[in-house]
Order: sequence, then structure tokens, then C-alpha cells
Amino acid sequence: MGRLACLLCLGSLALSCAAGGEVCVSGHDSGPVFEEQPSNVLIPEGLTDEPAIFTCQARASPAAAYRWKVNGADVPLGGDSRFTLVAGNLLISSPQQEQDAGSYQCLAANRCGTVLSRPANLKFGYVHPFPPDPRSSQTVYEGAGITLTCQPPAHYPVLSYRWFINEFPTFIQPDGVRRFISQVTGNLYIAMAEQEDSGDYYCFTTNHMEIHTKSVFSRANPLTVLPDANPRKSAPKIKVRSPSETYALTGQTTRLECFAYGNPVPNLRWRKVDGSLPAKVTPSMDKPTLILPNLSFEDEGTYECEAQNSEGRDTYQGRIIVQARPTWLQVMRDSEVEISSELRWSCAAAGKPKPSIHWLRNGQPLRSQDRIEVNGGELSISHLALEDSGMYQCVAENKHGTIYSNAQLRVQVHAPDFRLSPVRRLIPAARGGQVVIECRPRAAPKPTLFWSRGTELLTNSSRVTVTPDGTLWITNISRTDEGKYTCFAENYLGKANSTGTLSVRDATKITLAPSNADINQGENVTLQCHASHDPSMDLTFTWSLSGVPLDPEESSGHYRRLESKETIGDLLILNGQLRHAGIYACTAQTVVDSASASAKLVVRGPPGPPGGVVVKEVNETAVELGWSRGYDNHSPIGKYIIMGRSPLAQGWKLMRTDPPTIEGNAESARVIGLLPWMDYEFQVIASNILGSGEPSMPSAMVRTRQAAPTVAPSGLGGGGGDRNELIITWTPMAREYQNGDGFGYILQFRKRNAPSWLVQEVPHAESSRFVYNNQSLSPYCPFEVRIKGYNSKGEGPWSQLAVVHSAEEEPAVSPRRINATALTAFEMLVSWDPVEHLAANGVVRGYEIRYWRPQEKEAAANRVRTAGLETTARVSGLRPSTMYYVTVLAYNSAGTGPPPRSSVITKKPPPNRPPGNVSWRTDGSWVTVIWDHVKAFKNESAVLGYKILYKHEGHSALKVLEKSKTSISLPLPKESSYVLLEICAWGDGGDGPPHETIVSRDSGTGMMVQNSAGILSPCHTIPLILSVSLLLIRSQEL
Repeated sequence: MGRLACLLCLGSLALSCAAGGEVCVSGHDSGPVFEEQPSNVLIPEGLTDEPAIFTCQARASPAAAYRWKVNGADVPLGGDSRFTLVAGNLLISSPQQEQDAGSYQCLAANRCGTVLSRPANLKFGYVHPFPPDPRSSQTVYEGAGITLTCQPPAHYPVLSYRWFINEFPTFIQPDGVRRFISQVTGNLYIAMAEQEDSGDYYCFTTNHMEIHTKSVFSRANPLTVLPDANPRKSAPKIKVRSPSETYALTGQTTRLECFAYGNPVPNLRWRKVDGSLPAKVTPSMDKPTLILPNLSFEDEGTYECEAQNSEGRDTYQGRIIVQARPTWLQVMRDSEVEISSELRWSCAAAGKPKPSIHWLRNGQPLRSQDRIEVNGGELSISHLALEDSGMYQCVAENKHGTIYSNAQLRVQVHAPDFRLSPVRRLIPAARGGQVVIECRPRAAPKPTLFWSRGTELLTNSSRVTVTPDGTLWITNISRTDEGKYTCFAENYLGKANSTGTLSVRDATKITLAPSNADINQGENVTLQCHASHDPSMDLTFTWSLSGVPLDPEESSGHYRRLESKETIGDLLILNGQLRHAGIYACTAQTVVDSASASAKLVVRGPPGPPGGVVVKEVNETAVELGWSRGYDNHSPIGKYIIMGRSPLAQGWKLMRTDPPTIEGNAESARVIGLLPWMDYEFQVIASNILGSGEPSMPSAMVRTRQAAPTVAPSGLGGGGGDRNELIITWTPMAREYQNGDGFGYILQFRKRNAPSWLVQEVPHAESSRFVYNNQSLSPYCPFEVRIKGYNSKGEGPWSQLAVVHSAEEEPAVSPRRINATALTAFEMLVSWDPVEHLAANGVVRGYEIRYWRPQEKEAAANRVRTAGLETTARVSGLRPSTMYYVTVLAYNSAGTGPPPRSSVITKKPPPNRPPGNVSWRTDGSWVTVIWDHVKAFKNESAVLGYKILYKHEGHSALKVLEKSKTSISLPLPKESSYVLLEICAWGDGGDGPPHETIVSRDSGTGMMVQNSAGILSPCHTIPLILSVSLLLIRSQEL
């Protein structure tokens, strides 16, 4: 009865009936479509006086009404409820965690249907205080590693962690080398403790929320670092390890943590075990935290952290598993379907884990029953009825999220109507061809269709066919088929018809077809095509290559149309390439028919890439390659070359082969001259008389077999170190020369001319030094040393002998006749007699000058070292009118010798004032500058004269003059309009501050009191030529 009421009420209008008898009118009403959906809300603790707001807005006609659900139950609205509805938005007054936390969804409805929003969670953020219990003190020896645990209190959401020491806010700045703060556990890790690390440590945690931040800190974690005169060196031991499996979402940023104890402090390095590290992680690849932003599925894999120092290495591996929220691959669309027909909708979603899919109709679950079949992402409804109209939703969800796709179904019912799709009024057709006339009225249910020509009802015959969907086909058309054709449509709601006129024209024919052609790569060719057609219609030509349409109008392409007459459509191919070979089809076309002809174009060129490159046999320095012949491109293959590359080489390189020249009929060859235990991949390139072709696809990566080392390590040397030590160093063997796994070094060393060798095996290819310690070892004793490499296959050759001395003793003598002379108020010259170069216990490398004031301790003296065996040095940066003690010590790699002592008093400083009342006058091409004499105070050195620096306009060169008078005459070049001047007083104490001015040719006379800083270099910054190169060393660094 409901369906009949709709039909009687609106006649032929398309409509649907909603529950309760309300009617959704097609073309006028529309179901709800969300414009705003609710989002997650996080309420900070202590801020519950503010209402929680969930937004919900939908576009609909008529306007939508709203209601809400929480955890699947209806939200009570109105009355004294704390829940208020404002234009679809839900406001929760004074939200409480126990009552209000949960998942909220909005429903928007009108007479066309109901839609359900995505879920949004209401959660409450908090961080509890740390427990008040005191924490145990920790003790560690200098040089060892230590962990300070944070043990954060209960919280939501995640915290960030910092530590401060002794008092707030003396925050520790983690350097990522010696100290590290884990943002997973909050713990503070120290790789190698130092005495200054002693103190009280506090874990400082912060809860970050959008509008609120709260921080709490722990009780003190006392740490005492005990001194150790000789801290033990130790190999790295990784203490911070990311989980063995880390799950992360695409598009997000994930972090892996790794930190190690060790002495010396280990260096960290990340790598991807099953691939190369993405470029986006480069800034963090040598830091404790590996950051992978904007994750993609390509980032999934196993990542290894390596910690290494001179004592060894340690590694740890963790796997990142990338997952994804659901995203739509296919969604359904709004549909208008006739009554009694069938609806089929599909939706598909991607995600990891794979999303599950279910369906909703008007906000309620839809399951298979009667006429409805639900099968995952497939929904079908047979024998559609008006009550099937409404809003449908396909819902895809996995553990990472839920997405909704909405569509409106309108079930239609109306009489046949041709107004939107009438039969074509004029239907042209070619004689001898065929014509298709469609009949597609709008009607529901589907109407009965039949055709007539004039008054003659058409039935199927040898030339006339009426298909079940009402389409009329007429073949082998002649002039007698011209006339009016009418389509009639009828269902139980009414009838309608539409008429068109068939007009028969002359057929289109190809009069000159294109011919087959054969060209070399780079040549031009023209393919001809002429046609005849009905003169009452326009003729167009199109070309295709192997079925793909060509665009001769593209100016940068290889194709051009040669148009001289309407009936000529020749195609010009410029600079023909191999890809232009194939079947070219010319089509001459009018609005009623077309004619085609084709031709084959052969393009000869260099060979195509060989296929199937495989490695058949592998030994230490050679491999056997095989391949299959590629296309010869119509010119016989003359020869092949083989290219190869390894991870340690840049790009592809030509490989040596056996035979040296590979003939064109070969399908295998031997590649020789390879390195053992090295990864290679290979390409094969064919060539003929027209050139070399494209390379083949690379072969699979293959590793040559292992062999004993064939070269000796280089860079053998050493020396230095502590007393009773012999330090031997060398350059670690590069990967390409190791020839096998298990690589290490064998050292032999002996005192010069001793009969027997001491032998030491040093594992690890990255090792670069060995320290031999013997209490009976004499200082600076010469040793003969040699080294060779070994691996799992054997030992390599010995290196050349090198002479290395054991550790030196400090020089036993000191320089004599030390003399220190003040040059200025800020500089002194120190000289001394050299010490004798006795090589018994060491060699003097240079001299160290120490200087300090009487009120200072000698241990805190400033220090300057010479870079060689010079016996004079200038020392600058002194204070004026100050006494200094000076000593000079000989030094070598073991330290400094005994200190003699001298003293010097620096001179008074120069006057701290520039010349005043500077004036000038010009006379032709000369300018005379005059200034007042600068008088020195008692605590300043006497003025002995003046320095004048000047530079002409546009010149870069400075000129310096010295005068004892208070005036000077200077030339003015013709091409310059002004001169830049600096004038300063000078004396024993050095140069005073300058007066800077600009002298203009055009002004005649003038008084200049302007100081323009930076016009010229100040007088006191004139570079000094030092008699010796000095290295300044701060005393606390020695």
C-alpha cells in the first residue's frame, strides 16, 4: 500500500519512500553528506570545567536532524542532561572520566535516509607525581658505563624526558656520543663516566597536550664517580636496544634507539640489513636515535646498529614492520535505479592488516537476507522496491582505524519519456555501410520497445536487426533505406515515441594506399595516403602505429602531416628511430564512415639489449657469463662487450674478457681480472655496423670466491705512547683487498739487529694499531717491524720493513740563555740557545714558551709552542706595563723537559686617543692635512711619530707613511675625487687608535672631525711578519 500511495501521489515523478511514509523526491531532495565529522578530544586533568565539544555538520535537503551515540548507546539530550546539541555539535558540560570517556558517533538523518559518522574518542590526559621515596645512590669507576633509571609515574599520553643535575634548571644536554636520554624509558645512559659526572640527577618528565603542559620530576638519583688512575679500556656493549619488532604506520615518523657503553666512547652507525638506508635518514644515521620520517612500505626491513671503538664492536638488529590505516581503492557512487531491477555495489580498501568490510543502511547494519546479499565488499539487492531507497555506507576497518564511504540509492518509477534522450533527428549513413540508431527513453520499470519506418513495423531480417535493448541496426545500406524511423516505448504507466530521419551518402575509399618502407635509424621517410569521399561532408585523415594513434601536430615530435589537398593525408617521419618501426595505418574518415589502409615500416639500427644474462661459473678472479641474443634490428650483430660494477666502484666499467673480442654469434664469455670475495653484477652490450645498442638488464649480484690476501697492508709506522710502550700503526686494509672473511693482521717486530721476531696476531679488519707493553723496554729503542694480512683462506705477503721507536722520555735538558724583550705594550720577543739533539732517549720536536704574571701560578701559565726547532718567537696578546715570568722548555712526544726561567716587563701602552682637530686644504692636485699633537700621560708611552694610511677612491691598495711632524702633503690623482685617510700616533708601546676621514678634491678647505669606523684597516691591525710560526695552547689543555 505504501508503494501504491507514492505512485498515486506523484504520478510520473521519480521518488522513493522513506520509513513512516515520508517521500524523498528525485531532483529536489538529497540525503545527508558529512561536511564535518567529530575528531578525538583529549581533556587535560584539572581543566574539566571547560566543555568537551564534538563537531558534526552534514549537507542535506531538507536539512538533517542529528542525534549521538556513545559506546553504541544513545546519548541523552535535553532536560537536565549535561549533554547539549548545538546545530549538530555535541557539548558535554564538566566532562568526567568515569562517566564520559568513550567512543562517540554522530547520526545525521532526513527523509532520504541516515548516515553514521566515524567514531571519535573522548580521553583524559594526566601525569601522576613521582613516588616520594628516596632513591638509592649509585657508584661507578671512572671510564665505566652507568645507567640512571627514570621509572616514570602513570601517565597519558606519552611523556618527553629530560634530566637535570644538582639544581633546577641545570639541564643535561645529551650529546648523543657520551650521554643519551631514551625517549622510550626515560633513562639516562653514560657511555664512559668522568669524575665531573658526580652529582644528584633528577628525571624531568613533561606531558604535552594541545592546550596544556604539565611537568613533574623525580627524587634525586645520587651518582658518585670514583677516580681511576688508569681507566680500563673496554669494547662496546650495547645497552639501549629498540624492540626486536617495531610496528609503525605509513606517513608517520618512527624512531629506533641504540646506545652503548665503552672506553673509548663508541661510535654508532646504522645500516639496513636487507637494503640500503633511505636518503631521508642521513642526518641521524650515526646518532643513537635513527629517525625515519614519512614512513612507506619500502622502509620495512631489518635495521642494524653497530657500536665500534678501538677495542672492538657490538651490533644489534631490530625489524620495522610498516602497517597502514584503511584507504579506499574503490567506492560506490550515488545511484538511481528503476524499480524491480537489480543493484550491485562494490567497495574495496587497502590497509595492513587487511581491513574487514561491512555495510550500513540508514545507519543500521545490513546483512544477507531475502533479496539482499552481502559478501565482503560486494552488495547486491534484487527486485528493487521503493523501500530499498536510502543512505548506504560501506565501512572498512582494521586495528588502526575506520573509514566510511557513503552513497544514496534512489529507486525510480515513471512512464517512458524521450525528452532527455530523443532519437537523433538526422542520421547520415554511407552507401554500402551500416548504421546504428539507439532508442533510450527514461522509464521505470523497463519499457517494451519497437521500431517503424513510416507506417511499416520493422522486424528482424537479413539487413535489419532490433536488439533486446531497442537498438536498430541496418547493414548494406542503399538509397532505398532513406526515410523516417520511429521508436515506440511503453510500460504500465504510459507510452512515448521519438522519430529520426536516415540520409544515405557516398562511401569513403582509399585511392592511394601507403607502401612498405625500409630505412636506417636517423633517416626520413614519407608514407602516402589519398582518398575519395562524399563531397557534402568533410574528410579527415588519422594515422596510427601498431594501433596507437599518432599526433602529427606535436611540434617537438617525429611526425608531420603533408597537406596539399583535402583528399591527401601523407605522413612524414623525421629522424626515424627503432621505436618507429611497425605497422602504420592511415584512416580517411567522414561523419558517416571511414576507410583504412596500412603499410609496414622497417627501421634498421643498433642491436637491442641481450636477454637473460646469467652467471654460470664462479671462481676467485673470474666468472663465466651466458646470455641470449637480443633483436638485431635488421642488421647482423658484430660483437659484444661486457660491463661490470661492484659496490665499491662508481658506475659501470668495461671488463676484461676471455676471449678479448667476443664475436656476434657468441652467447657466453669469461670475465677475468676480478677481485676475490667481491660482489659483482654484469651487463652485456651488443653492437653492429650501425652502432652499440642498449645494455642488457643487470645480472644477479654474484660474489667471487675467497682467496688468501695478495697485497700487504700499507702505512706501517708508529711511535709515541706512554713509557715502556711500543705503538705500531698501519692503514686498515680496504675491503677490496681483504679477499675473504675472517680478515686480520699478523705483526712481527724485533729490536734492530736482534736474531728473533716477536709475533702478534691482531683480529678485525678495521684494526689500525697495536700497543706492545714491556716494563724492560728502553726509551726510544728502534724496532724493525713488518705486517701481513690473513683471512680464512690463508696469509698474504709481508710488507717492507719499517723502523719504529718505542716511547720517548721527556727531554732531560733545557734551553740556555733565555732572553725576553718587550717589543710593544702587547708583544714581546723571546729567544734562547737550542738544546743538543741527543737521540738516546728521544728527539726534540720543538720548544714550548710559558709566560705568567707574578700573581699567577706557573701551572696556569699561558703556553705557546713552536712548530719546529726555531730559537726565537714573538708572543702577542700581553697586557701593557706588566711584568711577566718567561720560561722555555724543549718538548717531544713524551712531554716537556725541565724549565729554566727569565722575566720581562712590557712597555707602557700607547695613548688611547686619536689625533684631534684634523683639518685639510687642497691646492691644485695636492692636499695638506694638519692635526694636533697627541700628548702621552704618565702611564702611556711617549709619542715618537705618526702613521698615515691612505687610499685613493676606486683603488684597493693601501699606502703607509710615517711622519714625526703633525702635518703631511699628499697628491690627489686626477681620476679621483677623494682620498680615504687614517692617522694614528705611535711609539714604543705600539699604535694608538686612528682618526678616520675623507678628503674631497672639490671642497677647498675644511675641518673634519668625522670618525667613520671601517673606512680603512685600523693602524694597529697592520699585519706583522712573524719570525716563527706559533701554536697557542691553553694551559688547561696540556
